[in-house]
Amino acid sequence: MADMIIEEQIEKCGYRTDSDVHELYLGRKGLREITDLSRFRMLKYLWLNHNKISRVNFLSTNFRLSELHLDHNELCDITGSLKHLSSLHTLMLNDNRLTQLQASVQELKRMTNLRVLNLFHNPLQQDSGYRAYVVQHLPSVELLDRQQVRQKEREEAFKLFNPERTAVLQSLGFGRRTNSVLSGRSPIQGSASSCRSMEHSGNCDITGVSDRENILPFEDQVLLRGYQRSIMRFSLVDWSRMPSSFQKRTADQPCDLPPLISLEFR
Repeated sequence: MADMIIEEQIEKCGYRTDSDVHELYLGRKGLREITDLSRFRMLKYLWLNHNKISRVNFLSTNFRLSELHLDHNELCDITGSLKHLSSLHTLMLNDNRLTQLQASVQELKRMTNLRVLNLFHNPLQQDSGYRAYVVQHLPSVELLDRQQVRQKEREEAFKLFNPERTAVLQSLGFGRRTNSVLSGRSPIQGSASSCRSMEHSGNCDITGVSDRENILPFEDQVLLRGYQRSIMRFSLVDWSRMPSSFQKRTADQPCDLPPLISLEFR
């Protein structure tokens, strides 16, 4: 049945060869199984929505797919069926029977071009922290379940699933290391400015991990070293309080100069 419907679509669209087929609409056909589509190597857009498909085992060599509609089917598991489709930017999986959140997200991790993803109306949506989990583990997704993924969401998801790294980053924001799980030691006492002054003499390490770098992940080591170097200094003078030449000449006592205010930002 599927073969006949595919041939009808090819004839209807006027495709002459398999390499001419860039899109196929097979939605709302009552299909339970789909024949292998590997012959359509140039296929980019595929609609299979509103059918009764329970397995995705027909896209083994369709690496050019960029848009795939599998919503409103009977899919229970997608493990091992989609991870090779690294060109996908739109994937519709809503209104199926997917139950395993971690396994489903793991299948999509290699899709670094994925921008639009629908997973709503699946049992996995009932998992606690569902949206935050997807946002954190699929960072390329910009539109999830028809809602834009905002920067604040990404930050909250990062804090939720990376508590140790969050503690390190927060401590660096104040110029010192807190007693986080990663540190294993008590926090460094003293202000950021006092520690900066000691840096020049080689007696202080802002991150506090000069002797423990090997226990940190590589990404954290890069972040820590970057924060050490990212210091900006701004100096300000209130020129309205600067005495004029006339005031200096006529004053009975030396005029006080306005203080120089210096600010350092990390």
